Amino acid sequence: MAKSSRRRRAAKLNAKKGSRDDRISSLPNDILVNILDRLDVRDAVRTSVLSRRWSQLPAMLPQLRINAQDILPSKIKTGMSDDELVRMSNAVVIKATKSILARRDPVECTIRFFSATFYLSDDAPLSVGHAVGSAMVTHKIEKAEFRVLTQKKRLECTIGDMLTYGKRFVLFFNKCLNAFAGLTRLCLQNLRFAESDFVSNILVTCKQLNYLGFLNCDTKSWITLQVEHAQLSELSIVNCRFDMVELTWLPKLTCLAFEIWIAFNEPPLSFGYVPLLEVLSLSNVAYNRHKMVKLSTFLGETSVLDLKLGFKCEKIWVQPECLAGRQAHVFHQLRILRLFGIPEGYDLTWTMFFLEAAPSLEELYMTVVDHPCEMEMDEKVRRRESYSENKGVQWESPTPNFKHHRLTKLAFFCFQSEEYMVSHVRRVMKAAVNLGDVYLYDRVTCIYCEGVEPLKPIVFPKTDEQMSSVEKQIREGTESPAIIHFLSAAEISDDYLARICEDG
Repeated sequence: MAKSSRRRRAAKLNAKKGSRDDRISSLPNDILVNILDRLDVRDAVRTSVLSRRWSQLPAMLPQLRINAQDILPSKIKTGMSDDELVRMSNAVVIKATKSILARRDPVECTIRFFSATFYLSDDAPLSVGHAVGSAMVTHKIEKAEFRVLTQKKRLECTIGDMLTYGKRFVLFFNKCLNAFAGLTRLCLQNLRFAESDFVSNILVTCKQLNYLGFLNCDTKSWITLQVEHAQLSELSIVNCRFDMVELTWLPKLTCLAFEIWIAFNEPPLSFGYVPLLEVLSLSNVAYNRHKMVKLSTFLGETSVLDLKLGFKCEKIWVQPECLAGRQAHVFHQLRILRLFGIPEGYDLTWTMFFLEAAPSLEELYMTVVDHPCEMEMDEKVRRRESYSENKGVQWESPTPNFKHHRLTKLAFFCFQSEEYMVSHVRRVMKAAVNLGDVYLYDRVTCIYCEGVEPLKPIVFPKTDEQMSSVEKQIREGTESPAIIHFLSAAEISDDYLARICEDG
């Protein structure tokens, strides 16, 4: 009798302990789905083994991101060949896509965002395309994305590789038109199309696209690419080879990235009807043969709010200008300016022309650095390719006592206590009479330069004494009330990091 009583008490205690340990399972489905929605698909699906109820939750997720690059655990990837990794990653993507989409309730479970990242290899694209195309017919999908990868990276691809990848994509595209017709985002890389009009076919078929990205893509015969699309709001063209890209009619385009036009003397880009364009990113590695770009002429009738210019640690390719009248319209609405990859060791006075040309500028971000990982270090190659040894540009303001009244923030990344940098910060502080904060950051860590010695010694003030000395030099001859902050790279906020990130 006593033993039976003890067993009952133990059972009750275990039941209470179990209920405490599994409180999360007592939550309603919508809260559990919200929790799972914050995990990647691999981890979310793993919860299916907990119980029958948990097994049903992944099919209710409002956002589905299935990525071949991270769908396999790291320990499984170890020791795999590239071929094995691509084949197994694609197989898991296919299985996850089919399984999750097949188990969804088409009435109750709206898919707010679906993204599939997979390699352009074997039959995987077709399997994913057919599964997604069927889901678009039976489910309500608000936004859908394909990110198409190639086994070889951009720098490893030969022209033959690009032609092969291009043929595979054309086959995939033509057999999965239903899926492509419903896409809102499409990212392509390392493709060369044999048919010169195929890029136009993408634009015609994918009528719902909001975002289109090309990285290292072209056609066998270089063409003038005329871009017309009713819905496209973001366009990224990086390291592509087209004779000209004409933005003919893009009534909803708000964001454009156009980067790397090494094969051309000047940017092969023209602006047509882009009335809503607000964010523009331009970046290039300039050789001696490249013409300096007058932005007032190049940008035409556009007037952006956020401008990002990249120089890849090489020659400055922007021509400083003294703008007046109609030409000044180009910078009239500019609020945010980001200048990154400015080469080290050159006078920075030329950047002041932006302040004089942009009366509404509020935030200025600058990165001055030489990245060995981005630069061509072989002197023979530099001479053969006509890299410029004098990377700087000279400019003298026609109004020496110019004052700017809207700039409130200056963020200088990879700052060093060298005279040309110190004097430039002083110059901006003198001109910007309402400047509130100056953020001077130490060198940003580059994962690709890890283990490589900097080309020059890094001189960033570390101690209180050094900071006080540099601040005294900066403030010499100024009465600016701006607060100067010396910060380590680790103290860069995510928001600031996004501002200077070359790929974001």
